[in-house]
Amino acid sequence: MINKYTLNNGVRIVAENIEYVKSASIGIWVKVGSNNENDETNGLSHFIEHMLFKGTKNRKANEIAEDIDNLGGQLNAFTSKECTCFYVKVLDESIDEAVDILSDMFFNSLFDEEEVKKEASVVIEEIKMYEDSPEDVVHDKLTEIIFNDSPMAYNILGTEDNLRKFTRDDVVNYMQTNYTPNNTIISIAGNFNEKDFVKLIEEKFGHWENKNVIHEEIEGNYERKVVGINKDLEQLHISIGNKTIGRHDDNYYPLLVLNNIFGGTMSSRIFQEVREKKGLVYSIYSFVSNYANSGIFSIYAGLSYDQIEEALRTVFKEMISMKNGNITLEEFKRAKQQIKGNYILSLESTSSRMSSIGRRELMYDEIVYPEQVIKKINDVDFNDVLKLAEDLFDINKLSVTFTGNLNKHNNLEKKINEVLSEHYEN
Repeated sequence: MINKYTLNNGVRIVAENIEYVKSASIGIWVKVGSNNENDETNGLSHFIEHMLFKGTKNRKANEIAEDIDNLGGQLNAFTSKECTCFYVKVLDESIDEAVDILSDMFFNSLFDEEEVKKEASVVIEEIKMYEDSPEDVVHDKLTEIIFNDSPMAYNILGTEDNLRKFTRDDVVNYMQTNYTPNNTIISIAGNFNEKDFVKLIEEKFGHWENKNVIHEEIEGNYERKVVGINKDLEQLHISIGNKTIGRHDDNYYPLLVLNNIFGGTMSSRIFQEVREKKGLVYSIYSFVSNYANSGIFSIYAGLSYDQIEEALRTVFKEMISMKNGNITLEEFKRAKQQIKGNYILSLESTSSRMSSIGRRELMYDEIVYPEQVIKKINDVDFNDVLKLAEDLFDINKLSVTFTGNLNKHNNLEKKINEVLSEHYEN
């Protein structure tokens, strides 16, 4: 049973009691991410996530870590384009202590100026780490193209220039402006006393004063592009993508099925055709990233420079085949079964269940039970998948990003455009 409570100040609690486990996962979810930023504040949502671990009025940074370790627990956080989450997993006997630590970080962080400067250097190193990952580079560039002229295009980590400029006042002002009770969810899944937990959250979060925050969604202006990024790499890395539907759309589950058939698994079309049968790549897969109002369908491949044309032709051949309705019932049924199986297996983790109920309440103001999700997967209609393929697999709408040694292989963009033009439709 999943229950929902709302404090007087607007903070919502979603709670799922799982009596047969001996642990609980607790998360504080705030509807603030890189989508809330502008050119000057880009990176602040993620930076605040870091700073909440750097010491409070009651605990030094090392004491936060020690207190969690003393409980035998796990403490972490993440920032996405649409939200930030601070979460902990502990034994059921340590819930009170875990909430005390989380709330202390949330309300009493010092944001010491010296720590701000030090942590900015840490995040700059994190940016460099991602820049050394070609897979991340091409996907980030594709995201930038898909969400052009919109905050959704921002890199979650921000920019090195911004991070060097951030001050304590920037951090405090951004958090005070954007973090409010009415855009915050506390979620818990595991073994706990529900009445006691709600009372505990009331004690820790009930004093928080609400204020009105208006976030305007800005729609990006997507125009297909082919963009190369020069890096001295032995292998070519490429991402191919298209803008697609948001998480609210009725075609969300048909999209998951379509992606699964096309490139989401080792039995998928492009893995079997491009890697297994032709040996053109080491790695290839497709995936979807869905947000509230839009999303990205993307294909990634790592391959030799001289294999690019044949690999692209093979990928586009499979796209066009599926666009023309060549999907078998066997593929369709296998995809639904795999999606359902992955979902059911995830329910065995209290962390996954805490995340699921917290994110859904935060982003969609709804509680959905596992049996409802399974029904939606089962109810996906074969014809809906076929119709979705017609639009999504339109070669005219595809953007391509790639990274590799463009000095040594200076005709890559020409080759990619030539293969694309072979498949354009009038």
